[in-house]
Amino acid sequence: MLFLWLYMFYSCAGSCAGLATRGSPAPPRAAPPLPQLLPPGEAGEESSLEEQRAAPDAASPISSFFNGSGSKRLPQAIIIGVKKGGTRALLEFLRVHPDVRAVGAEPHFFDRNYERGLAWYRDLMPRTLEGQITMEKTPSYFVTKEAPARISSMSRGTKLIVVVRDPVTRAISDYTQTLSKKPDIPTFESLTFKNRTTGLIDTSWSAIQIGIYAKHLENWLLYFPIGQILFVSGERLISDPAGELGRVQDFLGLKRIITDKHFYFNKTKGFPCLKKAEGSSKPHCLGKTKGRTHPDIDQEVVQRLRDFYRPFNMKFYQMTGQDFGWD
Repeated sequence: MLFLWLYMFYSCAGSCAGLATRGSPAPPRAAPPLPQLLPPGEAGEESSLEEQRAAPDAASPISSFFNGSGSKRLPQAIIIGVKKGGTRALLEFLRVHPDVRAVGAEPHFFDRNYERGLAWYRDLMPRTLEGQITMEKTPSYFVTKEAPARISSMSRGTKLIVVVRDPVTRAISDYTQTLSKKPDIPTFESLTFKNRTTGLIDTSWSAIQIGIYAKHLENWLLYFPIGQILFVSGERLISDPAGELGRVQDFLGLKRIITDKHFYFNKTKGFPCLKKAEGSSKPHCLGKTKGRTHPDIDQEVVQRLRDFYRPFNMKFYQMTGQDFGWD
């Protein structure tokens, strides 16, 4: 009888305790261990302690596959310029690649939003799985004096892409875009010169200043080796998109998946379009803001600009080891 009583007592101990405490607050649980800090090099270089604390836990490839989440990472590659060079086209073409995830809008982090911090910047990024590359593009970075140091501070291993175009054509395209928004602006010819009689070019006008590529590149080479910057020809991006995309895929360490079969030439717009865009089975061309018809510019002014840019172009060819054939 004693044994039976002892058996009943010990059997009831766990469940009876639960019944006795039902309706009462549960005792506090031990605090879980702090999550391990992110390993250095998530964005290609050592990250700061503040970044690591702010970063979300990295999901494993298997869990990421099943829950479709992945991890938000700082970009390993950035299209840094140039405005009206073909950066939007390049980004749209690259997003066809299954191993590229990119922000659609321009974050403008390293020129306008730097004070918001890297945690804010990281949160803008799309989620990626193991082996995928995170990218963004903001063309104004190339001409922003502080951008090279800031990107280097984030990661000295960041790969940089610059889409360049004949600086004279680029300036006219830049003006055309502004003209579409502000029809009452002065003529291109009047904005080009400080004094048209003397032929002195106004280099303070952004449309002119952006095209002095060699000057801006010097600033980037203070922080990044030339081999870490890929220069894409805006002209060849139109005439041979698959060829230029091949170079870009090689530079990023990606398998050459984007080929001729992905493009068709739109005669109306005058540039190549995608047969199938990212996440769609339909053909896709860039919007009406791309491929605008340029206004007629006085050919004397065009020639003056060509003469102005020539020495800068020659220096740029020497610095990059590429002849872009703008003269």
